[in-house]
Amino acid sequence: MTLEIKSTNNEHFRILSLDGGGAKGFYTLGVLKELEALLGKPLCEQFKLIFGTSTGAIIAALLALGYEVNKIHDLYKEYVPTIMRCRTAKSKSKALAHLADTIFGDKKFTDVKTGVGIVATNWDLEKPMIFKGSISQAHGRHGSFIPGFGCTISEAVQASCSAYPFFKRPIITTGKGDRVELMDGGFCANNPTLYAIADAIMALNKKHADIRVLSVGVGNYPEPKGWRQWIFKIFMPVRLLQKTLNVNTLSMEQLRLVLFKDIATVRINETYEKPEMATDLLEHDMNKLNMLHQRGCESFAKYEAELKALLL
Repeated sequence: MTLEIKSTNNEHFRILSLDGGGAKGFYTLGVLKELEALLGKPLCEQFKLIFGTSTGAIIAALLALGYEVNKIHDLYKEYVPTIMRCRTAKSKSKALAHLADTIFGDKKFTDVKTGVGIVATNWDLEKPMIFKGSISQAHGRHGSFIPGFGCTISEAVQASCSAYPFFKRPIITTGKGDRVELMDGGFCANNPTLYAIADAIMALNKKHADIRVLSVGVGNYPEPKGWRQWIFKIFMPVRLLQKTLNVNTLSMEQLRLVLFKDIATVRINETYEKPEMATDLLEHDMNKLNMLHQRGCESFAKYEAELKALLL
């Protein structure tokens, strides 16, 4: 049995979209913590669709299962620094798999409480592969639709978070028996807002005027300096990966503004220029990660009036 996404005629169709960005997801959680407090209810009860890429996929999946933001923050503090400290792609992937299997277990996309989209990239076909829980989100081929392609939420999240070459590319087996090699969803949609809007309009037949979108990024920060930057430039192409994800994020946002500027949207993704805010997606210093979380809370305060108008 699959989830059926419904909204009444007089109810706005609310979408939550969460960017990728590795450890910088602590910023996202800061925004969402304040948002949940404003709404006074689990976010799965407020949003009809929750889309996420990479670190946003972890958060989106947990929210769709009914988790409160503080619980997700606790999980991030426990697991994310450990993953990011690992030195090799193999060890990072192993730690990511442990995280995903521990918190999601054998849960499938039939267990979600609201519409969800977990964005990954098909390595061989060079196209998006989006894991969904509801047949109402399908763009055709309804007769063969299987929630999450028959995969567990853990498998989908691991695929969405596998930022090659820092993580190994996982291979999944779908419910149809296909073996598919995947990698981080950020290579096709680090900002998944357009995909969520496409589901609302094309699959769910929602009118532009009825849609409300909250799109949350991970913040923009200066590059790390000193020995860490030197090591990354020589041994790891982290700067190239970060640039690739940033270009993708901004491109998707520009397209949204061109194609759907009439859809009521709040985009939260602040830029910080002070040297002490220097960080990247592999950050594992808890002092820095706590700072990102605090900045997320402050960003919410800046947009609070707009969010009240959008969501209440």
